[in-house]
Amino acid sequence: MHFPGRFVDQLVADQLDRLSLSFLVDDMVIRPGGVAGNIAFALGVLGQSPLLVGAVGADFGEYRARLEANGVDCSAVLVCEDVNTARFVCTTDDDMRQLASFYTGAMARSREISLAPFVERVDLALIGANDPEAMLRHTDECRELGLPFAADPSQQLARMEGPEIRRLVEGARYLLTNDYEWELLLKKTGWTEAQVTEKVEIRITTHGEKGVEIYGPETLKVGIVPETGKVDPTGVGDAFRAGFLAAVAGGLSMERSAQLGSLIAVQVLETDGPQEWTWDRAHGLERLRDAYGPDAATEIERVLPA
Repeated sequence: MHFPGRFVDQLVADQLDRLSLSFLVDDMVIRPGGVAGNIAFALGVLGQSPLLVGAVGADFGEYRARLEANGVDCSAVLVCEDVNTARFVCTTDDDMRQLASFYTGAMARSREISLAPFVERVDLALIGANDPEAMLRHTDECRELGLPFAADPSQQLARMEGPEIRRLVEGARYLLTNDYEWELLLKKTGWTEAQVTEKVEIRITTHGEKGVEIYGPETLKVGIVPETGKVDPTGVGDAFRAGFLAAVAGGLSMERSAQLGSLIAVQVLETDGPQEWTWDRAHGLERLRDAYGPDAATEIERVLPA
């Protein structure tokens, strides 16, 4: 939903303990989304064959058809007939600030899924925001099975405590956060930046319009693809992850992978909804050339779908 105003203008500083607000919105759109769905969708659009793992409700049929039509393998999805699929209800104001509620629904059943039957079918597991018990189980399984994983706790960092977060992070090939989540992770785990570096192979931290920082064998700073306008920030982080992982799967460097991630992220930012963007190879390459130069576009081109 969209609120034609600014949330901050509705707040009274000395009355926050009595906060009770209702926003008259001028638009409501129902979009397919969710962390796993957004990332899997974008990976499919980019020519990969992602395996979606998670729990959904009896209402998943239409969404399944959409994902499968875009190259997503939904054979590992657990369907729970007695509940609905998780829902994220979000209102965005004119400053692109958001207020949201999240209905767990079938997501709580994700903890019942084991990754063992799928380990031979994937090269890397991304453990994204999900039921906390499922996140812990799947991370532990990755370590036990020797399956490389990317730790992407995102929204669940606010809910989980230090010992749980440490379990999610330790041994990850990639740790993905934004700058706020990175600071929260340090605060809750009690780790220093150097200690995190010892726990993971590569840390990727996004800084919005300031670009991306990558810490690993080498330290990199990658700028953004300039936007043509801000429409909806929902799913921008998921889009970056998909572009980054698609490039990694194609054998590209960390720098090129972050550049493709930034391209997909800005396309989502410029679109109303996390899965409403469309892929145009020629236009994408033009934007890569403009942002990063012809060499970058040439290298990234070889992993892009027609």
